[in-house]
Amino acid sequence: MLLSLGLIFADQYSDKLSPVRAFLSVLVYPVEYVADVPSQLLNSLADDLDSYQQLFNKNKKLKNKELINNVKLLKFSALEAENIRLRSLLDSSFKLGEQFLITELMSVSLAPYEHVVTVNKGSRFGVHDGQAVLDAKGIVGQVKQALPLNSQIILITDPNHAIPVQLNRNGLQTIALGTGQLNQLNLPFLPNNTDIKKGDLLITSGLGGVFPQGYPVAVVESVVEQPSKPFAIIKAKPTAVLNASREFLIVWNSEQVVPLQPLESKKDAPK
Repeated sequence: MLLSLGLIFADQYSDKLSPVRAFLSVLVYPVEYVADVPSQLLNSLADDLDSYQQLFNKNKKLKNKELINNVKLLKFSALEAENIRLRSLLDSSFKLGEQFLITELMSVSLAPYEHVVTVNKGSRFGVHDGQAVLDAKGIVGQVKQALPLNSQIILITDPNHAIPVQLNRNGLQTIALGTGQLNQLNLPFLPNNTDIKKGDLLITSGLGGVFPQGYPVAVVESVVEQPSKPFAIIKAKPTAVLNASREFLIVWNSEQVVPLQPLESKKDAPK
């Protein structure tokens, strides 16, 4: 202790110990550096994780925004055709601005010929039975059953599903039925002399109040006339990517409001 006090006193009032202190600092530096390495690594890792999380969140927001913008763009071709046919009635016959809720695929039903998938948003977010569901290419289906934490979606290709459609080229209205095949719909109620041809775009007609008007549903693939029968055989391919999409949009009509946060109870869901 006396030696320590003597060294402190000598160092305070004399420079004779400066070379010794410099020599000792050189010897101690590697130990200090090694001791500081874990702290530097942890700080660097924390910075990297923060940057990654920020990039991940930004990327997710941009993907969601892109999905919503793509869905809004789906109406443009229908809007153009509507403008040509009914220019004077455009404002009253066509509505834009539906509200959307982004949801992700959870599981797919394995039952034969049953085209039902489960998504990760339910009645806590205001989802209710019958709502239309889209992806970035067109109509996917509608909500079959809204549970508190998830919802079942029946696809438009399910054999038990039917959707009112309209020929975008001339406004002809009919019903498209599911076939049990992910790449095919049937239009069984059109006569042989109907003005429809391969490549025609089918859009939602808005009839029934389930599907908002003007969204792409399918493209006509083949038209086979049957002279001996009243109706032609018409097949169409869905525009939605039913076998690959993992993100969907659940749609509210313009007059309905999407909740900004999960609802406390199902009774608060929009009707």
